Amino acid sequence: MGARLGTRRAGDDELAETHEINVTPFIDVMLVLLIIFMVAAPLATVDLGVDLPASTAVPQPRPDKPVFVSLRSDLSLAIGEDNVPRGALGAALAAATHGNKDERIFLRADKAVSYGELMAAMNLLRDAGYLKVALVGLDGGGER
Repeated sequence: MGARLGTRRAGDDELAETHEINVTPFIDVMLVLLIIFMVAAPLATVDLGVDLPASTAVPQPRPDKPVFVSLRSDLSLAIGEDNVPRGALGAALAAATHGNKDERIFLRADKAVSYGELMAAMNLLRDAGYLKVALVGLDGGGER
Protein backbone atom coordinates (compact mmCIF):
# COMPACT_ATOMS: atom_id res chain seq x y z
CA MET A 1 0.00 0.00 0.00
CA GLY A 2 1.45 3.33 -1.01
CA ALA A 3 1.38 6.47 1.05
CA ARG A 4 2.76 9.97 0.78
CA LEU A 5 5.31 10.95 3.30
CA GLY A 6 5.73 14.61 2.49
CA THR A 7 3.46 17.58 2.99
CA ARG A 8 0.94 18.40 0.33
CA ARG A 9 1.53 21.40 -1.84
CA ALA A 10 -1.19 23.72 -2.95
CA GLY A 11 -1.06 23.02 -6.69
CA ASP A 12 -0.45 19.26 -6.44
CA ASP A 13 -3.58 17.38 -7.59
CA GLU A 14 -1.99 14.04 -8.34
CA LEU A 15 -3.83 10.91 -7.39
CA ALA A 16 -1.99 8.72 -4.95
CA GLU A 17 -0.99 5.29 -6.19
CA THR A 18 -2.38 2.37 -4.31
CA HIS A 19 -0.86 -1.07 -4.66
CA GLU A 20 -3.82 -3.29 -3.82
CA ILE A 21 -5.05 -6.27 -5.79
CA ASN A 22 -8.62 -5.97 -6.95
CA VAL A 23 -10.10 -9.40 -6.14
CA THR A 24 -13.58 -8.70 -7.48
CA PRO A 25 -12.81 -9.96 -11.04
CA PHE A 26 -11.09 -13.01 -9.54
CA ILE A 27 -14.18 -13.83 -7.48
CA ASP A 28 -16.41 -13.33 -10.53
CA VAL A 29 -14.32 -15.75 -12.59
CA MET A 30 -14.32 -18.31 -9.78
CA LEU A 31 -18.11 -18.14 -9.43
CA VAL A 32 -18.57 -18.62 -13.18
CA LEU A 33 -16.24 -21.65 -13.08
CA LEU A 34 -18.15 -23.03 -10.09
CA ILE A 35 -21.44 -22.78 -11.99
CA ILE A 36 -19.92 -24.41 -15.07
CA PHE A 37 -18.61 -27.36 -13.02
CA MET A 38 -21.89 -27.70 -11.13
CA VAL A 39 -23.74 -28.01 -14.43
CA ALA A 40 -21.15 -30.21 -16.15
CA ALA A 41 -20.50 -32.68 -13.30
CA PRO A 42 -23.85 -34.51 -13.45
CA LEU A 43 -23.52 -34.77 -17.22
CA ALA A 44 -20.10 -36.40 -16.90
CA THR A 45 -21.35 -39.42 -14.96
CA VAL A 46 -22.03 -42.55 -16.94
CA ASP A 47 -25.40 -44.14 -16.36
CA LEU A 48 -25.56 -47.43 -18.19
CA GLY A 49 -28.75 -49.42 -18.13
CA VAL A 50 -27.86 -53.06 -17.63
CA ASP A 51 -30.48 -55.78 -17.61
CA LEU A 52 -29.11 -58.47 -15.34
CA PRO A 53 -30.16 -62.05 -16.07
CA ALA A 54 -32.39 -63.81 -13.61
CA SER A 55 -30.95 -66.71 -11.68
CA THR A 56 -32.58 -70.09 -12.10
CA ALA A 57 -30.66 -71.63 -9.20
CA VAL A 58 -32.77 -73.10 -6.47
CA PRO A 59 -31.90 -71.68 -3.05
CA GLN A 60 -30.06 -74.19 -0.93
CA PRO A 61 -32.00 -75.44 2.08
CA ARG A 62 -30.57 -74.47 5.43
CA PRO A 63 -29.11 -77.43 7.30
CA ASP A 64 -30.90 -78.69 10.40
CA LYS A 65 -27.85 -78.12 12.62
CA PRO A 66 -25.53 -75.59 10.96
CA VAL A 67 -21.98 -75.30 12.23
CA PHE A 68 -21.23 -71.69 13.14
CA VAL A 69 -17.66 -70.51 13.62
CA SER A 70 -17.62 -67.11 15.31
CA LEU A 71 -14.76 -64.62 15.33
CA ARG A 72 -15.30 -62.21 18.21
CA SER A 73 -14.01 -58.66 18.51
CA ASP A 74 -11.18 -59.85 20.80
CA LEU A 75 -10.17 -62.23 17.94
CA SER A 76 -11.15 -65.37 19.87
CA LEU A 77 -12.78 -68.21 17.94
CA ALA A 78 -15.84 -70.19 18.94
CA ILE A 79 -17.73 -73.11 17.42
CA GLY A 80 -21.33 -72.67 18.38
CA GLU A 81 -21.09 -71.46 21.99
CA ASP A 82 -17.78 -73.17 22.84
CA ASN A 83 -14.50 -71.24 22.75
CA VAL A 84 -11.80 -72.94 20.70
CA PRO A 85 -8.08 -72.10 20.54
CA ARG A 86 -6.80 -71.38 17.04
CA GLY A 87 -4.52 -74.42 17.05
CA ALA A 88 -7.37 -76.80 17.92
CA LEU A 89 -9.86 -75.44 15.38
CA GLY A 90 -9.40 -78.32 12.93
CA ALA A 91 -9.98 -81.01 15.55
CA ALA A 92 -12.98 -79.19 17.03
CA LEU A 93 -14.53 -78.81 13.55
CA ALA A 94 -13.95 -82.49 12.82
CA ALA A 95 -15.83 -83.33 16.02
CA ALA A 96 -18.66 -80.90 15.20
CA THR A 97 -19.07 -82.14 11.60
CA HIS A 98 -18.39 -85.83 12.39
CA GLY A 99 -15.41 -85.72 10.01
CA ASN A 100 -17.49 -84.56 7.02
CA LYS A 101 -15.21 -82.05 5.26
CA ASP A 102 -17.93 -81.29 2.65
CA GLU A 103 -20.25 -79.77 5.22
CA ARG A 104 -20.78 -76.05 4.88
CA ILE A 105 -19.26 -73.95 7.67
CA PHE A 106 -21.00 -70.67 8.52
CA LEU A 107 -18.43 -68.04 9.49
CA ARG A 108 -19.60 -64.97 11.32
CA ALA A 109 -17.38 -62.16 12.58
CA ASP A 110 -17.87 -59.10 14.73
CA LYS A 111 -17.97 -55.90 12.68
CA ALA A 112 -14.95 -54.59 14.64
CA VAL A 113 -12.77 -57.41 13.25
CA SER A 114 -10.42 -56.30 10.49
CA TYR A 115 -10.52 -57.83 7.03
CA GLY A 116 -7.08 -59.36 7.54
CA GLU A 117 -8.20 -61.21 10.66
CA LEU A 118 -11.29 -62.51 8.84
CA MET A 119 -9.06 -63.80 6.05
CA ALA A 120 -6.79 -65.44 8.62
CA ALA A 121 -9.81 -67.27 10.06
CA MET A 122 -10.85 -68.37 6.57
CA ASN A 123 -7.29 -69.65 5.99
CA LEU A 124 -7.54 -71.68 9.20
CA LEU A 125 -10.75 -73.25 7.89
CA ARG A 126 -9.14 -73.97 4.53
CA ASP A 127 -6.05 -75.48 6.19
CA ALA A 128 -8.36 -77.74 8.21
CA GLY A 129 -9.85 -79.00 4.91
CA TYR A 130 -13.17 -77.13 5.00
CA LEU A 131 -13.59 -75.39 1.66
CA LYS A 132 -17.32 -74.69 1.79
CA VAL A 133 -17.46 -71.53 3.88
CA ALA A 134 -20.47 -69.21 4.00
CA LEU A 135 -20.19 -65.73 5.46
CA VAL A 136 -23.05 -64.77 7.75
CA GLY A 137 -24.43 -61.23 7.83
CA LEU A 138 -27.50 -59.43 9.03
CA ASP A 139 -30.53 -59.49 6.78
CA GLY A 140 -32.96 -56.73 7.63
CA GLY A 141 -32.61 -57.08 11.36
CA GLY A 142 -31.89 -60.69 12.13
CA GLU A 143 -29.29 -63.25 11.27
CA ARG A 144 -29.64 -65.16 8.14
